[in-house]
Amino acid sequence: MPVRGCAVNSSYPGATSRSNRSSSETSTSSVTPTPSREPSPSPLFPLHRVSSDADGEPTSPFLGSSGAYTTSRDGSRRWWNPSPHSRRRRKREGRIWRALKKGARRIVRHPLFPQQPITIIFALLLLTVFAISLTLLLMYILNPDKEPLPWQAYCTIPQSMSLPPSHRTPLPYPYLNPLPDKFPPSFPPDNLDSIPPAGLFLGVFSMDSALERRMLIRTTWAAHPRSRNGAGSGDDGLGTSRTVVRFILGQPRKGWERRIQAEMEMYNDIVVLPCPENMNSGKSHAYFTWAAQNAWVPPIYRNTSIPAPNFTYSEQTSSAPRPAPHDPHLAWEDHASGHPRLWTRPDFIGKVDDDAFVMLAELESRMRLELHAKGQSPYGTRDNTTYIGLDSLNTELSSAPNSNVDSMPKRDPGPTQDPLVYWGYLVKDRFMGGELYGLSWSLVDWISKDPTIKGLTKGAEDKQTAKWMALHPQAGQIRWSTERCWFYDHPRAGTVYSHGFLFPSHVTRVRQSVLSYIKQASRNSSRITTISQNILNTPNIPTPSSWAHSSVSTFGLRYQQPLQDMTFTETVEALVEGSDMSKLREGLSTETDYAWRYREGRIKRYENKRVGGTVVVHFIKKHMWFLETALALLEDDDYSEFEIEGISSNAIKEKLNVGLSAVWTDTTAFKQANASWPS
Repeated sequence: MPVRGCAVNSSYPGATSRSNRSSSETSTSSVTPTPSREPSPSPLFPLHRVSSDADGEPTSPFLGSSGAYTTSRDGSRRWWNPSPHSRRRRKREGRIWRALKKGARRIVRHPLFPQQPITIIFALLLLTVFAISLTLLLMYILNPDKEPLPWQAYCTIPQSMSLPPSHRTPLPYPYLNPLPDKFPPSFPPDNLDSIPPAGLFLGVFSMDSALERRMLIRTTWAAHPRSRNGAGSGDDGLGTSRTVVRFILGQPRKGWERRIQAEMEMYNDIVVLPCPENMNSGKSHAYFTWAAQNAWVPPIYRNTSIPAPNFTYSEQTSSAPRPAPHDPHLAWEDHASGHPRLWTRPDFIGKVDDDAFVMLAELESRMRLELHAKGQSPYGTRDNTTYIGLDSLNTELSSAPNSNVDSMPKRDPGPTQDPLVYWGYLVKDRFMGGELYGLSWSLVDWISKDPTIKGLTKGAEDKQTAKWMALHPQAGQIRWSTERCWFYDHPRAGTVYSHGFLFPSHVTRVRQSVLSYIKQASRNSSRITTISQNILNTPNIPTPSSWAHSSVSTFGLRYQQPLQDMTFTETVEALVEGSDMSKLREGLSTETDYAWRYREGRIKRYENKRVGGTVVVHFIKKHMWFLETALALLEDDDYSEFEIEGISSNAIKEKLNVGLSAVWTDTTAFKQANASWPS
């Protein structure tokens, strides 16, 4: 009786063969004894083997598609039996490998292929030279800075407008401004000290291991009287009384956490951002976001003849923190009084690299004018609504007495529109260089809140900041104010931005030379304006090479001091652009003693003004370079020996030089500050 559900389907291809085999075995069972197990299939036909228990295996729709054990040809592939696609891939890779080996054998068997050790070494040398040459060629092609920039023209032709690059005609290389019909007033204006000082929060980007560089900054440009007060007698620190310097770090590494914490307790001038230490991965955005909430500067301690403007953020205040050692001495006096006044929001947030040397009085004075300028014209021009440069008004303002420190600052009664200023060195007419740039408070506040900006934080940080400015709702009204004369790299850097330390007296001589060249070129054509524009802004007519000349450094060559037998102070003097010491050469008749004796003193170099010189020296990669910069810009004598000899009164002579020894070591230089310094 057949078993239900176990009937064999006749359509199954193995059914007939199994029944035939079964009948054959029955007919021969009486003759041949049945073995205990079936013999192994022949190795010549492995694919025709059938499973030993396939005969009695039932078929059912619940057991799969076939209901029987499948052969290796029909079943799923195993790792030891890959798919046909894998075989084809191996065959293809094998063909490629065989072709490569065949080609290599042909090259090796070529008669010109080196066979001997000496020829092999020679071939490797040639290959090395070729690789180096190719690398240098690519570096030259990809390097955008192939020629020194005409810095003398930058110092001569001022910026006439401050429109963003996207809202005006782009300037061709070398990015010279067109000659204005009328030059704006020279800097500084006569009434500079009658304008209220600007509040400036300057963040120095540093990292956990840069302790030595931070100490150099603390003891030089962040605190030195000549950096904060300016040249000559200075202004007693009134201009920079609202300027504070802080070091901006990312999260310190594990081995540096305790050291950074101790440094923070010691100097109270370090800000640790809530982000990993980086350069182009969002640190700048994190800094501006932090500053929008936590940046404060001292208030206006002394009233000026011109009242302070009343901005939307002018009334925001916070309790005064413990000052850092290099904070303004007026802030220390206020702190020592026991009842310090509230600090206010800064007018500008600045970012500077720690390989830059900043003259704070120079920086603040330029920020001050930007704060009081209107529209897109430079401060002091006739079409600027805040023009107050009349001689009669200057006399009246300069004669007005200052109030004492404890009085409240005078402000305009009506509100003033918040300034939108993006200030720095405009690189290639595209962005402000990352060595130093500043943003007005309204721009920083917007950066910290705009959601679009939060997704644009990765990339070169100075270029990203320029992109942020282009996304501002009032992008066309932002003042892109640039200063390209007084921004430069250290004389030893050897970059296209590198030349000697610059002072106003030499810039005056440079301007006379450049304008004389333009005037001479204009005489050769009846179209004066056209020829001037062609000289300055046509790429096919290059600017004179003399406009890029430096008496100190040569682009592409490593700096070497003029003479070997020079004292250290003479080597520093040789780094000053245009100085007689920088023009000394071996074999020339000029002697070192003569060049040193007749050098210009600091008063003459600044043309009897407090400010008007170098703002920042960048690319100071070595600490020795940093000290050279400090000596050149901060520690020079007010008068040279030759200038002192021209004065008849001995009493005056004794009081003239307050320089290398007196300013930094004489206690009378800090008499007012030390009186209020807490014990």
